Amino acid sequence: MTGINWLYMSDCFGVLVFAISGALAAGRRSMDIFGVLVIAFITALGGGTLRDLVLGIHPVSWIGNPVYLLLVTIAVILTLMGRRITHRFDQRIMVVSDAFGLAVFTVIGVQVALHQTAVSAPVAIMMGVVTGTAGGAIRDIICNDIPLILKREIYATASALGGIVYCLLDALQFAMVINTLISMFCVLVLRLWAVKAQWALPSFVLEK
Repeated sequence: MTGINWLYMSDCFGVLVFAISGALAAGRRSMDIFGVLVIAFITALGGGTLRDLVLGIHPVSWIGNPVYLLLVTIAVILTLMGRRITHRFDQRIMVVSDAFGLAVFTVIGVQVALHQTAVSAPVAIMMGVVTGTAGGAIRDIICNDIPLILKREIYATASALGGIVYCLLDALQFAMVINTLISMFCVLVLRLWAVKAQWALPSFVLEK
């Protein structure tokens, strides 16, 4: 399997799982079908869109490939069809799907920044965080929730760790497939373990 095919397949998977988390978030707010589609679309493609605009990549990924829109639609349909199941386990499904999306999109963001625009490693890591977290942040704002990246949860930190791991392994010339899997695994495990263990970053509190 070529690196390009691997990257594309990972991107499609990330779109699916992030769209599911967006559809679930919209469902918890009792939105209509159009609202569910909008939130799923923003969650799945918002981070990549912002990344491409910042890096000057035109057209942005989903405009050049309508398959992404189809994947979002499929994810929404599957979520609606399984609403009885998702209603019982929606919180767990949303956390897991969001964690998978975070892992996939973080690594894809770093890959795009490094290999398509040849930016420095720190910028690539930042683009990975943007790709992984921006869509979810916009989703939360629209759904009137505090974005996860602004809470004390280990979220953006997990994304940054995955970006750092990818850049280190890339510098050591690891194969792209191996590097991708290891970096995604680091983000996924840290995020899910942090949720389970209720880890949080220390708060910054000004004395009154």
